[in-house]
Amino acid sequence: MADYLVDFPGLGIFDLPINRSVVSFELFGRHISIYWYGVIIALAFLLCIFLSMKQAKQFGMTSDQIADYFLLIIPLGMLGARLYYVVFQRDTAGCSLKNIFDTRSGGLAFYGGVIGGILAIIIMAKFKKHKLSRIFDFFVVYLPLGQAIGRWGNFFNQEAFGVNTNLPWGMYSNGTEAYIRSLSGVERSLLPTLNPSQPVHPTFLYEFIANLIIFVILLQVRKRSKRPYTTMATYFLFYGSVRFLVEGLRTDPLYIAGTDFRVSQVLSAVMVAGSLIFLLASGFIKQRHPEREVTVAIPVVEEDEIDSVVTSSESANGFEEAIDNTDDSPAAKTGSEETEKIEETDGTGVAEKANPESALTGMAAAVETAENDQTDEDDN
Repeated sequence: MADYLVDFPGLGIFDLPINRSVVSFELFGRHISIYWYGVIIALAFLLCIFLSMKQAKQFGMTSDQIADYFLLIIPLGMLGARLYYVVFQRDTAGCSLKNIFDTRSGGLAFYGGVIGGILAIIIMAKFKKHKLSRIFDFFVVYLPLGQAIGRWGNFFNQEAFGVNTNLPWGMYSNGTEAYIRSLSGVERSLLPTLNPSQPVHPTFLYEFIANLIIFVILLQVRKRSKRPYTTMATYFLFYGSVRFLVEGLRTDPLYIAGTDFRVSQVLSAVMVAGSLIFLLASGFIKQRHPEREVTVAIPVVEEDEIDSVVTSSESANGFEEAIDNTDDSPAAKTGSEETEKIEETDGTGVAEKANPESALTGMAAAVETAENDQTDEDDN
């Protein structure tokens, strides 16, 4: 039997069976369940790791470096997500170690995960002596992709949905009804018009679509940006705007202690304001001081450019060797003597300037003579 029966009445979809767990089994007399939420989060991490490793080379990084960063990002991100939830959840009885590590009771906050991930990147970048702006601008691109995938975990748990709606994609399930009926006290007083039997906003779907769009935008920004932290600021601007709007619809927000302010809305507003100020200031500096544009956030090295540089270098080395080989030849001495004659005085006591064309002619003659001598030696 399914855990939830989900309806999208406006789309003609009814009784869609949804289970929270992928599989359940007994192990050493203990019941074990593997939930879709955990599987989806794991898949999101794996896809982000795969793509970042695949694109690492063109941004001056290696797969091993990517792996090192994720080895710290994953645990600190999960810890930050749980700690953030426990601190701002009104129903938890204090911020104790027991509550923080009691993940079976649920509760992870995305912004807490972002904060934990940022801390992990700072620590690893300092340890590896990497430029922080390059690392942030590289990794932030994959953040909305991972979140877009992770939001489907909310669907399988039938959580993180919004208030009632008459839109065609409104969603209803026995899970949404049970949650709304369970609200009481302050939470219920803040949402007095909620109707448990009516469809609600599928806010997880809104964030899924928005984050995919942000991911595509960030790929282009990272590719073309020539200023540090521009890609990161762009993410804060777009996702902060989306989350501010979506958070206003949700029925399960976290609040700042002692207030009715939704903490994610406050943080989103700060992100939008800060990123706008940064991007505007960066654009102003670019106009006033265009020469500073040489500061590249992440240097992109194309294979064609590498081949061109190598070929030019080899050609230059070959030319230098050819010149060196002709230095001791008779023709080289002749060319040198001609150059010295050009620089002699003209009888008035004033030295004439060397004629570049004559000097080049002498050099060419020296090279040609050396080649002829080599040919004669080969014939002999």
